[in-house]
Amino acid sequence: MDFHGKVVWVTGASSGIGEATVKEFASCGADVVIHYCHHQEAAINIEKFIQSHYHVDTLLVQGDISNEEDVKRMLNTVLDKFGQIDVLVNNAGIAIDTTFEDKTVDNFRHTLDVNLIGTFLMAKYVGDVMCKQKMGRIINIASTNGIDTVYPESIDYDASKAGVISLTKNLAIQYAPYVLVNTVAPGWVNTPMNQELDPEMIRDEEKKIMVGRFASSEEIAHVVVFLASDQASYINASVIRVDGGFYV
Repeated sequence: MDFHGKVVWVTGASSGIGEATVKEFASCGADVVIHYCHHQEAAINIEKFIQSHYHVDTLLVQGDISNEEDVKRMLNTVLDKFGQIDVLVNNAGIAIDTTFEDKTVDNFRHTLDVNLIGTFLMAKYVGDVMCKQKMGRIINIASTNGIDTVYPESIDYDASKAGVISLTKNLAIQYAPYVLVNTVAPGWVNTPMNQELDPEMIRDEEKKIMVGRFASSEEIAHVVVFLASDQASYINASVIRVDGGFYV
């Protein structure tokens, strides 16, 4: 797939699915905006990797996507450099793993602020730019936890991802016909977020997956890049499960 001349902004691009996605777009010729919130060194290393492997332009932006002023500041930085945004991948997110009994209102609210409100803010401001361009793609990263894979230990995360799926459908209506808005809903993925899971839990979960393993971040990135490509020009307001087949 060819993304030469395109500008792609990936949030939460300093590790995991975001890192794999921004590298995949760069390998296809896109100029990339690498967003991070806390992990500056990791983001810098990713930018160095891309610059040494691909003939594309890059930009690092730092900010809290749940903070409206940060979002507007980052957007202005991106537009000052590139003058356009063709693809937005809303990947940034958090999960606060605790028992149900230890869930707090503050943690629940923080999860919603980043995963749901942050996705809304990014889509709101970047989507406005795309509408003025009369073209664009927004791909939100949700989770099968927002559909039918539920764990009381992640009730806050699950609710936030269900909200992202609902948000996607509303955004697709709001921005029609110029901007296509879709969601990728991964199942279990080998990301830093999941590296500290109990090995026995991992084995139990793998037994529920038809292909018998967790996904790699690159396998999710492939689907994201496809949705941003010309080959996906008639896919809109859709939720694409990427979970290896899960025995619900």
